[in-house]
Amino acid sequence: MTTVIVLFNLLPGADKQAYENWARESDIPAVRRLGSVSGFEVLRMQTMLSGDPDAPYQYAELIQIDDMDGFMDDVKTDAIREAAQQFRTFADNPQFIVCESIES
Repeated sequence: MTTVIVLFNLLPGADKQAYENWARESDIPAVRRLGSVSGFEVLRMQTMLSGDPDAPYQYAELIQIDDMDGFMDDVKTDAIREAAQQFRTFADNPQFIVCESIES
């Protein structure tokens, strides 16, 4: 299984509540419906474990992908392209990191 971790901050001026409402109502359900995805979660960062109150990112997305080729096909659909367009109105330079478990 592949996991994509997306780390990002909101764009300057982007409304946090508007982003989180959009994520809960549109983005999360859309991504979870993809046949290639077995799990999707959006996390709001709180603090560093070291006690530093400033985490380097405000949000992380964890996308569990069962079929990477299928996922690449899924992200080409109109619904996901529209979701990606909306995401870009909120996210400032998101970092998409492709990972695999060392237990696979």
